[in-house]
Amino acid sequence: MSAHDPSVSAGSARVSEPATPPVRQALSDSVYEDIKAMVMDHEIAPGARVGMEALARTLNVSPTPVREALARLEADGLVVKRSLSGYRATELLTRQGVEELFEMRLLLEPRAAALAARNADEGQLDAIEATLEAMQAHPGPTTGPYASYRDFAALDQRFHDAVAEAAHRPLLADAVERLHAHLHVFRLSSVQDAGDPTLNEHDRILRAILRRRAELAAEAMTEHLTRSLERQLSRFDQR
Repeated sequence: MSAHDPSVSAGSARVSEPATPPVRQALSDSVYEDIKAMVMDHEIAPGARVGMEALARTLNVSPTPVREALARLEADGLVVKRSLSGYRATELLTRQGVEELFEMRLLLEPRAAALAARNADEGQLDAIEATLEAMQAHPGPTTGPYASYRDFAALDQRFHDAVAEAAHRPLLADAVERLHAHLHVFRLSSVQDAGDPTLNEHDRILRAILRRRAELAAEAMTEHLTRSLERQLSRFDQR
């Protein structure tokens, strides 16, 4: 076989591509979560400059994982990169911004729930149900910093994204996911207040989808988002 055989060179190229070492990936993830917690808990104030070198010293790491973490946080919408001035934490959404965000969610997510009831395959139904079960087994505390409710918040977002994916409309699912990313800007905690009905509302959505009741699924999602908006707006009144 010739040394210049394309299949050999292509295969060699694939073998030589280094994968991200597990230890480095673990460090990158850890630094990302540490900086994200600082932003969510306002240790880095909204609108404040995010100093890469200062963070590296604080976390006792090199600038590389900090740079990687900031790029991920920019994709999350938690920091913005400006020419000549580096990264800054995003400003909080105003009351009007929150209302507009939920207005868009109310346009998209009830439709996604209805389509999920019609189109979801068994694997997707199992995924939605498993996510809700995980939320029920891992509820958020009533108070505490971001780290204490991080897992519940991630499961809450995963539930809504899983419903949208089950609609079998890729553009719709992508739009829903992008809207959820904006929730970080408001620093929305999915912390459950005493008597918070979030889990019960999610359960109604799930049951409608499992029963293939499209209209009922849309109604349940509309009710959930409407009540969720009311709960979030009440936080402005408590300030």
